[in-house]
Amino acid sequence: MLALSVLTVLTIGYLLYFTELAGVRSVEVVGASQVPSERIRELAAVPAGQPMLRVDTDEIAMRVGALPSVASVEVSRSWPSTIKIAVTERRPIGFYDTGRKLYLVDRDGFVYKEIGEPVAGLPKLELSKVGPHDAATRSVASVLADLPPQLREQVRVGRAETPGSIELALADGRIVRWGDAEQTQRKAKVLAVLLTREGEVYDVSSPELPTVS
Repeated sequence: MLALSVLTVLTIGYLLYFTELAGVRSVEVVGASQVPSERIRELAAVPAGQPMLRVDTDEIAMRVGALPSVASVEVSRSWPSTIKIAVTERRPIGFYDTGRKLYLVDRDGFVYKEIGEPVAGLPKLELSKVGPHDAATRSVASVLADLPPQLREQVRVGRAETPGSIELALADGRIVRWGDAEQTQRKAKVLAVLLTREGEVYDVSSPELPTVS
């Protein structure tokens, strides 16, 4: 009886690992909008019929994750015969002008996609350098990503020389001295009140003592 049980387990293991009886029949892609699903399937390169247990999900995630527009990837087996690729794409918070080309930038400061012209609703980033390892970039990107929608849509430029010197230029020409990336929600609430007053420069770097000049 024991020998039969062992043989049964070995047979099932063999069928699952070495034959097409439990092979891949489909590849499902979810979460992709900027990158065509077919392109992701091409990069995943999962052979039809390959035994599900022999699919290297980490290798697939690495290949798909190399796409600039992809922030993260999770690859899983959906039994009996589907490989599921869940993609989280980067979302732009602004664009950067090199003087020759324009690029989208996400909330982590990652420069990931060239564009032909400015995108409506996205502010321009005015920074000495842009990248995920630049502290000023991360600070400005963090603020722009976390602004309430009604305030974010008014911003045309986000700039900073240092992480603590963030400024926002609004569509009507007014300037907001934001300071650092701390207390974004509190500063946004204070600013919403200040913007009802006439002025040119609105300083909320210290939200306890805001000024208008």
